[in-house]
Amino acid sequence: MLTTSTNLLQRLQQPSAQEAWTRFVRLYTPLLYHWASRLGLQHQDAADLVQDVLATLVQKLPEFRYDRGKSFRAWLKTVTLNKWRNSVRRRPTASLGSAVEALPDKLDEDKVDSLEETEYRQYLVGRALQVMQAEFQPITWRAFWEHMVLGKSPSEVAAELELRIDSVYAAKSRVLRRLRQELEGLLE
Repeated sequence: MLTTSTNLLQRLQQPSAQEAWTRFVRLYTPLLYHWASRLGLQHQDAADLVQDVLATLVQKLPEFRYDRGKSFRAWLKTVTLNKWRNSVRRRPTASLGSAVEALPDKLDEDKVDSLEETEYRQYLVGRALQVMQAEFQPITWRAFWEHMVLGKSPSEVAAELELRIDSVYAAKSRVLRRLRQELEGLLE
């Protein structure tokens, strides 16, 4: 299991941050794609926008300083919107008609802010859990999953997996501690 105490945003600032970038891309690509799709982009255009945003983030995140008083997600949406605006402005004006003039100053609430806070948190926790699963022994992961996600009692999980009850609690504790580390600074 990875035991680093730094959060993902801090790890992205390290010179050899390949693992952190891989993790960031796995966590955030679906969210960026969702936002791009909500802007009305077709699949390929949405995928291109996501790639443009990720390329920008490679440049900006190493110097990014997280401020607990501000929203990382709002900043990420702003980067996405700005990339989208720039791509629309670069298109030939004959094919755009008056679309350039109609660009919004802010994202339409219905288009990009469709993920309510609860949905965003659920999404991010779910993605983090998917990414983290490989860090744990299968029995540890299953004990955690059966108890915390499926809602089985610790005694039921212990009996099913032939573990002691304290092993179920220990699995829960290890995975939740790691989850908190992974999401530090990402949930506002």
